[in-house]
Amino acid sequence: PRIGQYVSSAWTFATSSFWISGPAGLVLVDTQFLPSGALEAAALAEQATGQRLVTAFVLHANPDKFNGTSALQRRGAMVLTSRQVLAAMPAIHEKRVAAFYERYKPDYPLEMPTPAAFGAATTQLRAAGLPLTAHVLGPGCSDAHVVLQFEDQLFVGDLVANGAHSWLEIGRTDAWLQRIAELEALRPRFVHPGRGPSGGPELLTRQRVYLEQVIALVAAEQPSGPPDKAALARVRAALELRYPGHRFPVFLEIGLPAEWRRQAGAAAVD
Repeated sequence: PRIGQYVSSAWTFATSSFWISGPAGLVLVDTQFLPSGALEAAALAEQATGQRLVTAFVLHANPDKFNGTSALQRRGAMVLTSRQVLAAMPAIHEKRVAAFYERYKPDYPLEMPTPAAFGAATTQLRAAGLPLTAHVLGPGCSDAHVVLQFEDQLFVGDLVANGAHSWLEIGRTDAWLQRIAELEALRPRFVHPGRGPSGGPELLTRQRVYLEQVIALVAAEQPSGPPDKAALARVRAALELRYPGHRFPVFLEIGLPAEWRRQAGAAAVD
């Protein structure tokens, strides 16, 4: 009963925000793709608990995590992230405004979101009266990550997708597998992903297997040079066959070429 989940529509990528009920209010994890979604999540959490939202966290530098920052700050919430995630946000914001503003205006923010930085290293802190650990991690689906730990529960953002394809845009599956190993070492009882329902540590295992399969399927095409459309079409078809219920296969249009480029670049160096 201390944990709740808000899920946006598919129009905004079925993004999850979680709230944690504490003795001094609510903590919200991730601020949604649109400011209206952030406000809806906050209102739902407050209605469900009778408490006030006081703190929110941004787990990594993608707009479905940070775009609601300013809306929540205007409501009086403190919004926090790591120094590394904050540093990555301006370039991502500029890129995503160009891609998304016309489709989502006037709700999509032109203003650069500016959460406060709690630091550059893993930090133990208190928010809403709750003892929390903000784990500062390296690249995975983004260039930098925060994973929030509350007791035996991990809020991992898009490092884990349950029932959806993963966002592979930056082509760092090798580093992402290291992130999964780091999360497994924390021995969580519950894992709360960026998309899909929460579960146990088996979600980490499934994510690792998914990434390993992406790597192996691309490797089987012996990547070299620029991405080969026919080869990547075969990889995508194989992934969709193995994961027939996974949402957002469109993510693979960007993710698979990125994985191709990673492997082709590594082969060229070798």
